Amino acid sequence: MHMADALLSPGVGGAMWAATAATTVYCARKVHEEADDRKVPLMGVLGAFVFAAQMINFTIPGTGSSGHLGGGLLLALLLGPHAAFLTIASVLVVQALFFADGGLLALGANIFNMGVFSCFVAYPLVFRPLAGKDPSPGRLTWASVAAAVVGLQLGALGVVLETVFSGISDLPFSKFVLLMLPIHLAIGVGEGFVTAAVVNFARKAEPGLLGGHIPSASGGYRKLLAGLAVAALVVGGALSWFASAHPDGLEWSIAGITGSEELEAPADGIHGTLARIQEKLSFLPDYGFKDVGGSDKTAASEKETWPAVDPGTSVSGIVGGLITLAVAAAIGLLLRRRSRAQARVA
Repeated sequence: MHMADALLSPGVGGAMWAATAATTVYCARKVHEEADDRKVPLMGVLGAFVFAAQMINFTIPGTGSSGHLGGGLLLALLLGPHAAFLTIASVLVVQALFFADGGLLALGANIFNMGVFSCFVAYPLVFRPLAGKDPSPGRLTWASVAAAVVGLQLGALGVVLETVFSGISDLPFSKFVLLMLPIHLAIGVGEGFVTAAVVNFARKAEPGLLGGHIPSASGGYRKLLAGLAVAALVVGGALSWFASAHPDGLEWSIAGITGSEELEAPADGIHGTLARIQEKLSFLPDYGFKDVGGSDKTAASEKETWPAVDPGTSVSGIVGGLITLAVAAAIGLLLRRRSRAQARVA
C-alpha cells in the first residue's frame, strides 16, 4: 500500500507530511518519557524484520493480486504504539529514499496510512479489548486478525480519499473504493495471522512481552533479539526470492480501473523535482541492481520468473534491513540519552 507521487497533489501530499510530522513529534516525546533502554535494540531488530517481511508479497487466491505485511500492528503489539510508529516510519523512509518504494511526496501519507491507523486505532481500540491483558495464543490470533483488518481497511480508505481529494488522477471514488476495500480485507486477514504467529513466537521466548512491556532483561529476551535478527537476514536475503509476482492490492486496484498498474506523475514542478532526487538517492531501486546504463530492472521476463533468484534482491534485503536497524535503533537511543541527560540536570 505504498502510494506513488502520481496519486497525490502537492497540497494533499504536504498536508499529510504535516500530519505525519506532528504525530512523529508526539511519539518522540512519549518514547522520550519512557524509562526502558531495552526497547532500543528491539526497535532496531523489529524494524529490520518488518523491512524484510514487506519484501514478500503473498498471493490472494482467485484475484490475481497479492499483499504484504504492513507491520504497524506487529510493531505496536511488541513495542507499544509510540515506539511502533517511529519504527514503521523508519522502515518507510529507508524504503522511499534508497529503494524507490513509495514516492517522496507521498511519504507522509504512506507513514500516516500504515502507521497511525494500526498503532493508534487498530491496536488500542480493537486488539486490546479483544485480547485482554494476558491472551492465550488462540485469542491473540483472532484479536490480531480483527485488528489487522480494521487497520488495513482504514489505511486503504485513506489512500482512496487522499487520491480523490488530490484530483490529479482519473480514479473515481466509487470504483476505486469498491476495489481497494475488498482486496485489503483479504490482505488484512493474511497480515493478522502472520502478526499473531510472530507475536506468539516472541512471547514464547519472553513471556509477558506485549504492548511494549518487556518483563526482564533475561536470556530469553536476548535470544528473541538474536532470533529476529536471523529471521530478518533469512527473509530478506533468501525468502524474498519467493515473493508473489502478482501486483499488490493498490496496483491491482489501479489496474482494474485504468488498465495499468502505475500512473504517470507530472514531469515538472514538485513531482519532477522529487522524482529526480529519489532517482539519485535510490542506489537499489525496486530492490535490485541498476543495469549498466543506470536504469532500473523492469523487464517483463524478470517479473514473470518465479522464484526470482536474484543477488540484487538478496543484497537489497540485507542492506535495507541493516540500514533500518541502524536508523530505528539510533532514534530510540537518541531519545533515551536525551531523557537521561535531562534527568541528571533535574
